[in-house]
Amino acid sequence: MSQRIRILTTEDVAHHNTSSSCWVSRNGKVYDVTSFLHDHPGGDDLILNHAGKDVGEVMKDEVEHDHSESAYEMLEEYVIGRLGSDDTVVRDDWEATDDFHPDNTDSLKDYEKNQFLDLRKPLLRQVWEANFSKSYYLKQVHQPRHLPESARLFGPDILEMCTRTVWYVIPMFWAPIAIYLFLRSAFQFSGPLPHLLLNPALPLTALRDLPASNWTNALICFGLGNVFWTFIEYTLHRFLFHIDEYLPDRPAFLTLHFMLHGIHHYLPMDRLRLVMPPPLFMALSLPFTQLGHVLFPSAVANGIVSGAYTFYILYDCMHYALHHSRLPAYMREMKKYHLAHHYKNFELGFGVTSKVWDIVFNTLLPV
Repeated sequence: MSQRIRILTTEDVAHHNTSSSCWVSRNGKVYDVTSFLHDHPGGDDLILNHAGKDVGEVMKDEVEHDHSESAYEMLEEYVIGRLGSDDTVVRDDWEATDDFHPDNTDSLKDYEKNQFLDLRKPLLRQVWEANFSKSYYLKQVHQPRHLPESARLFGPDILEMCTRTVWYVIPMFWAPIAIYLFLRSAFQFSGPLPHLLLNPALPLTALRDLPASNWTNALICFGLGNVFWTFIEYTLHRFLFHIDEYLPDRPAFLTLHFMLHGIHHYLPMDRLRLVMPPPLFMALSLPFTQLGHVLFPSAVANGIVSGAYTFYILYDCMHYALHHSRLPAYMREMKKYHLAHHYKNFELGFGVTSKVWDIVFNTLLPV
């Protein structure tokens, strides 16, 4: 097939069902017959009656309109794509078990069957150079695959290294930052602090002199930060990571989606891609921290941010545990809930640490 051939879904074809854009499918191929409508010997109405549908049977129907071999040869001139695999792993009757452990994917058979991504090669470039439609990308990326080791995103080792994060990096990196911001918050309730770079040790050298009210105020802000994080966790997951409907059908946007969250649904049990690399979370959190300092005094903002960072540490470590650990009762329940988001219905169940916001916004996933 030529380079213009794309891998499409039946939904892609169904959307083109008018005289201004008329697609049909036959034997797994997709045809754009818009320009042929007025030249069709049987009239354009006959084609439009089946626009957006498969015409394999109707073209063989002698009563409807039998077609010659030359008609089939002519049809090949209008090929624009082919239909991809309709097989699904995600299903409504899926149930999580405490010892859930999926079988590994046969990479060769998977690629030959779906023609999506070759798990034996770096993935990011494949997404960038892909010939599949957004619809097919979203359909395939939400069908989990499983490998014994992490798949490669990049070819060069130095880039690949930046995409893999072991879970304990998160508390090691963010806990000191959260603690330091909390101490700054406690100090700032007594007055302003010089810029962080001018005297970074100042909160530590003055802790003994702080009144109890400072610690109380900082703890209240810390608690608010915890609550704010649960809301941010939900909104980022639902409205950024799952922005599927509004995602432009362009390789650059599909690649960005794949980097942010698509790879996690594609390879949900990858141990080195279950927590967020610190530079990525830093970039995502920066607008929220800046907004906090715009809306609140520095003492309040630092307390809230320290609480949000602390709950983020809990979130990322819990996310790892939900995929790979045996857990106490509450976390066992959340494990089943989160894995159902991956294997049952990825359009519901956006909460990871709790179901509260799913209940509030009516996205609760029945498990």
